[in-house]
Amino acid sequence: MPITSILQRLFSLEGKTALVTGASGGLGRVMAVALATAGARVGIHGVKAEKLEETRQAVEQAGGFGVILAASLHEAAHCRKLAEDAQVALGRVDILVNCAGANRRKLIEAVTPEDFDTIIAVNLRSAFFLSQALHPMMRNQGGGKIINIGSMTSTLGFANLSVYGMTKSALAQLTKTMAVEWARDNIQVNCVAPGFMHTPLTEEYYWKDAHRSRWMLDRIPARRAGIPEDLAGIVIWLASPASSYVTGQVIAVDGGFTAGGSWEKDFGVCQPPTL
Repeated sequence: MPITSILQRLFSLEGKTALVTGASGGLGRVMAVALATAGARVGIHGVKAEKLEETRQAVEQAGGFGVILAASLHEAAHCRKLAEDAQVALGRVDILVNCAGANRRKLIEAVTPEDFDTIIAVNLRSAFFLSQALHPMMRNQGGGKIINIGSMTSTLGFANLSVYGMTKSALAQLTKTMAVEWARDNIQVNCVAPGFMHTPLTEEYYWKDAHRSRWMLDRIPARRAGIPEDLAGIVIWLASPASSYVTGQVIAVDGGFTAGGSWEKDFGVCQPPTL
């Protein structure tokens, strides 16, 4: 069989539909465009109309089809409504990417109940209840793919990220439980854990701060910041038939950060993050 036919069979998303939450920018936008490039019709979720339109245009420039689905995900009822809206707009949902996220960097003693509830609602509850709402549809249509977006805090602890880390570690565990319960329905559930990514939201806090950027680049074996495009391949793979026997996994895309490190002086030279 020609290699092009094999790649088409394994990685094509033609005829599939995907819902990407938190797709108004950064990681979510890149993943929405990647799925569209592979052939999927994409539901673009977020809350900021202007940013959602930018993502829709990027999807169409990549040759794909995108429909905007603006919604809050703070309540379970909102998640169920989004699932219904996605089904109406797309006809079905084959792939769900739970990328919506919120964070407030504070030491534990400074976290308020409102901080706690907001981060839990957006990062964890939305993924739980949106997946729950879409499960019957995926089951009835013969299967599906759920991709949860975790973090290095799914496995590591960092100061100022207590509640955020709680949600991302819980999301990793939820991934495993979903994978076990829904394997009989031919639904594969996996978690992608990005490393230190250079995005507009992280530029000021991480990459323009000399101390923080040096600390990170000294510890990343790849010796560079991650960029959103580094997630395109893994998301296409997890959404495609090529990963049909992969489920319940937490996959780090972090330049080797969680693999370990070296204290040798000549191990590498720090390079500034590039886009």
